[in-house]
Amino acid sequence: MYDIVIIGAGVTGCSVARELSRYKAKVCVVEKCEDVCCGTSKANSAIVHAGYDAAAGSLMAKLNVEGNRLMGSLSEELDFSFRRNGSLVVCMSEADMPGLNRLYQNGLENGVERLRILSQEELRAMEPNISPDAVAALYAPTGGIVCPFGLTIALAENAYTNGVEFKFDTEVSGLSPTAGGWSIETNRGRIETKYAVNAAGVYADVFHNMVSAKKIHITPRRGDYCLLDKSTGGFVEKTIFQLPGRYGKGVLVSPTVHGNLIVGPTAIDIEDREGTNTTAGGINELIGKAGATVRNLPIRQVITSFAGLRAHEDGHEFIIGEAEDAPRFIDCAGIESPGLSSAPAIGIMVGNLLRDRLRLGPNPDFSGKRKGVLNPKTLSKEEHTKLIQEHPAYGNIICRCENVTEGEILDAIHRPLGAKSLDGVKRRIRAGMGRCQAGFCSPRTLEILARELNLPQGEITKCGGASRLIVGTIKDRV
Repeated sequence: MYDIVIIGAGVTGCSVARELSRYKAKVCVVEKCEDVCCGTSKANSAIVHAGYDAAAGSLMAKLNVEGNRLMGSLSEELDFSFRRNGSLVVCMSEADMPGLNRLYQNGLENGVERLRILSQEELRAMEPNISPDAVAALYAPTGGIVCPFGLTIALAENAYTNGVEFKFDTEVSGLSPTAGGWSIETNRGRIETKYAVNAAGVYADVFHNMVSAKKIHITPRRGDYCLLDKSTGGFVEKTIFQLPGRYGKGVLVSPTVHGNLIVGPTAIDIEDREGTNTTAGGINELIGKAGATVRNLPIRQVITSFAGLRAHEDGHEFIIGEAEDAPRFIDCAGIESPGLSSAPAIGIMVGNLLRDRLRLGPNPDFSGKRKGVLNPKTLSKEEHTKLIQEHPAYGNIICRCENVTEGEILDAIHRPLGAKSLDGVKRRIRAGMGRCQAGFCSPRTLEILARELNLPQGEITKCGGASRLIVGTIKDRV
């Protein structure tokens, strides 16, 4: 019997788990995939929104602004990449100025700090590559960029080291009420809990509708992205948005915390909750739209394209709290953009709710600090030399594009909730994320994983499940 079971190990579920680890409680996170951050949380714009877009007075607006304010201190506590680079919403014609002014006023109502509207001259001085057709922009200095993998993994590791259990490859198939809470059916058996937290992303409506007569509906909204080489990372300094429309904030152009340039997303409603395939039409659409706000976009420097799904709830609002007719079932549903930005605040909100309901006392062993994988590139020459002398693996480069060493891969594998797949390594230390997109380093990384996990190489996967890279043997092929 657990006190709390969280369904879903994305950024929302891991944020809730980390907050609950502050208290004396038996908490478990169940995740159908082989690692944290395998759904919506892994494929998004990596933007920490300032909070001017969400409707004034909405829960989405409140948690966006609160989450934004928390992100800086959280990145210092948990050692993940975050930078307040600021954002610009570009207005392309005088006729659209009323819309820009409404966005400014909405931001003021939401409590966004230091907002201002820039003139054409101020905008061009700030971003020389902005389109010559741009007439003004809304500037939000508090906007930021983050590593979504780094944030989610940091939350999960800190929760785990403070006592939260994680069950991977564990898919929930049913929920039924019990006298003391909920019985959760999974492919690995039944789990009993006093409270269930539904943080299942695009599947959150499925679980909510299993237990409640008051139905909700989530549409998977696919967004296509292009990631450009690090040689383009300085093309813009700020995150460049277009004026919001029916489907959100339009196509953005932004630097990443790792020095790349990202372009996207589209907004295409689909039915397939696993439909993360890119399309030529989607990529062409985002390239065309991005070129409207910046000039000479270096789109030929694309190193990869990908797609992610947003959990769009029909009312375009976060649904957070106990379901009206399902006691002890806590929803975190409809967490679409700005869900990543809001995650720290969502964690606190749900953590406080469950603390009060279960009358949880403080965890005397809780530590809010976490240290990420050692990055040798941050060391002085003397420190680097000493590290290699003591640990020779840090002198063995495995990923040439990102300059990742064997020592870093070993750390990624053996740390709390360590990597078990090629993508698990990639999300933790970027081996395979560079220009060649793992063409060079995959075989060696696979060898290291097999050696360290004491598994045959044929059992190592790209991303869990049946995604094995080696099929059969040389003898079989002969």
